[in-house]
Amino acid sequence: MSTTKPTLSFWQIVNMNVGFFGIQFSFGLQQSSMSPIYNYLGADEASLPYLWLAGPVTGLIVQPIVGAMSDRTVTRWGRRTPYFLLGAILCSIGLLCMPFSPTLWMAASLLWILDAANNVTMEPYRAFVSDKLDPAQHSLGFMTQSAFTGLGQTLAYLTPSLLVLAGMNKDAVNASQIPHIVIAAFLIGAVFSIASVLWTVKTTGEHPLSAREVMALRDRPRGFMHTLREIGSAMREMPPTMKQLALVKLFQWYAMFCYWQYITLSLATTLYGTTDPASQGFRDAGLLNGKVGAFYNFVAFIGAFALVPYTRRYGPKATHCVCLALAGIGMLAIPQIQSPALLLIPMVGIGLAWASIMGNPYIMLAGSIPPERTGVYMGIFNMFIVIPMIIQIVTLPLYYRSWLGGNPENVIMLAGALMLCAAAAVLRVKVDRAGRAGVPPAPSALAGAKP
Repeated sequence: MSTTKPTLSFWQIVNMNVGFFGIQFSFGLQQSSMSPIYNYLGADEASLPYLWLAGPVTGLIVQPIVGAMSDRTVTRWGRRTPYFLLGAILCSIGLLCMPFSPTLWMAASLLWILDAANNVTMEPYRAFVSDKLDPAQHSLGFMTQSAFTGLGQTLAYLTPSLLVLAGMNKDAVNASQIPHIVIAAFLIGAVFSIASVLWTVKTTGEHPLSAREVMALRDRPRGFMHTLREIGSAMREMPPTMKQLALVKLFQWYAMFCYWQYITLSLATTLYGTTDPASQGFRDAGLLNGKVGAFYNFVAFIGAFALVPYTRRYGPKATHCVCLALAGIGMLAIPQIQSPALLLIPMVGIGLAWASIMGNPYIMLAGSIPPERTGVYMGIFNMFIVIPMIIQIVTLPLYYRSWLGGNPENVIMLAGALMLCAAAAVLRVKVDRAGRAGVPPAPSALAGAKP
């Protein structure tokens, strides 16, 4: 990449990140609605983790490959734009189809397509932000991205309740028992997914490559096997900071997957005394989860900007540690709470942690990787998200009934304990106060000899 990058204004950085709103609205719909949809279609509690397998597996396969390919791509539209634009189109199609699933297997299959599309979009988009910004603006860029994560997921969680306020019947369901308000929320998400990415494409061009850089990219070996070799080479030469962040992400993402899968069931049990998907109490628990989920994502939206001065002053490492600890304490408290209003207290900690999760690790990462490998390393970094999810999916059903007593509240408490472990693991990460780390040599970079 060119060495000189212009300083962008705040609103230029906002326009650059608008596309993340649609991507995260889609993820928010999955987090808030997929477990209830599976329950409506006949899934039992113990099988839920397996039905969430689509996201981690597609992320594990798709993101490193797409990231590596985007590092090598040269088109008139740029290196990253073709990928996240195509992903947004496919994501919109998946969102349109999902709420009309007549069977469990169809909903699970559509989730695979939807997650593959989201993963095609995600890492080229993160690499795009890193490409555009000077290192001095990385904290603002990635925390703005985190803010749009919070905003998109706030509205995704809140949309069913807003539709009820607008006059839709919360008890009206289709033939598959999926509420009409959930169907409408997915249709709205399909519009947001493509519209927000188109906004970014229209307002923000990619950082131009020099003629020398374009020539070097075109001279690099092409083909799928060369892409796989580049991923393998990048993994062997992985920066120490990235390796240390892997343990942090193991704990925090295992915890978040536990939370997303079982929070509706936990609230239904503790506040409404039911686990029956056909009951009024279960639907009320789903709406309540939408409201508290919207609240913690709104905290993440505000918190992302509020955390910027703390991240600059104390560094992303210290800020991330505190935020994860607050989330851990909050998750441990949730099963003890008997009043819906009091749930907002732990959601403050979860919201701050969510803002930090979507921003601070990437600030630490961006300072440790060579610019010409941004795409592939962003994709590999996502493996540290999806591998913990796969581990959770495989292991949780093995001890859900024996160790946790088949009790969803215990899963939420387990998530809290793991968040505290993640906070402790952050302290092991070696970065300077600004979050920078030494960039290792890249023997297979742009014009390098290795394919």
